[in-house]
Amino acid sequence: MAHLIVVGNEKGGAGKSTVSVHVATALARMGHAVGVLDLDLRQKTFGRYIHNRHVHMAEAGLDLPTPNYHELPEMAQGDVTDPEGMLRDALASLEPANTFILIDCPGSHTPLSQAAHAMADTLITPLNDSFIDFDLLAHTDTSGDTITGPSVYSEMVWQARQMRARNGLKPIDWIVLRNRLGTQQMVNKLKMENAVLHLSKRIGFRVAPGFSERVVFRELFTRGLTLLDLRDAGVRQLNMSNVAARQELRDLIKALNLPGVTVNF
Repeated sequence: MAHLIVVGNEKGGAGKSTVSVHVATALARMGHAVGVLDLDLRQKTFGRYIHNRHVHMAEAGLDLPTPNYHELPEMAQGDVTDPEGMLRDALASLEPANTFILIDCPGSHTPLSQAAHAMADTLITPLNDSFIDFDLLAHTDTSGDTITGPSVYSEMVWQARQMRARNGLKPIDWIVLRNRLGTQQMVNKLKMENAVLHLSKRIGFRVAPGFSERVVFRELFTRGLTLLDLRDAGVRQLNMSNVAARQELRDLIKALNLPGVTVNF
């Protein structure tokens, strides 16, 4: 069976689609067959990315390694009557031809997202380096130093883990990414680091470095490109920001520790 990677949380603006696009494309460029589902049935940011990529390749005469995007029907989330069945049908169509399947979840709780979490082999949760986003994982006291209890999202992941255990499946490998880290050792950054590390031991996830805030992530969207495509797209000399961003992606792929993946870019 394909290894299922789910990128999810229940908050918008944390960089889920950016992480999804770069992880899926990195795996494709390393020679792995990667299928993709976008569970945001209206906005479909990942789907738009792949559309832009195909258009740009046709216009520029390029042939870039590209994930296999599976289009789900456009509808309101409330109109999905059988989310688990819909997801299993989509996975069944992708599994025969793909080693990995990545699911990009919307930034809110939906029945489709909940079903995807229950099926995940690897769960990636991007998190902005802020206690506003930390509240997605756990609640704290007013000082931010003491965790008072898990959030509804953490409870959902716990339930997904329990379901997998009952079905005799391997545990979910849950990785939390700290995105948009500041470059300075500010008090809030240190408090966030301590809080995330403490919570990781308490509820069982791994912490990995995410992406810094970089303009390049946004400006490549219209062409459907990633950092790894720049040289193929004619950029011969990468600037320091691009080099640093490639290293961040390299560190992320290594931290995911996916089966059969050796980082070679």
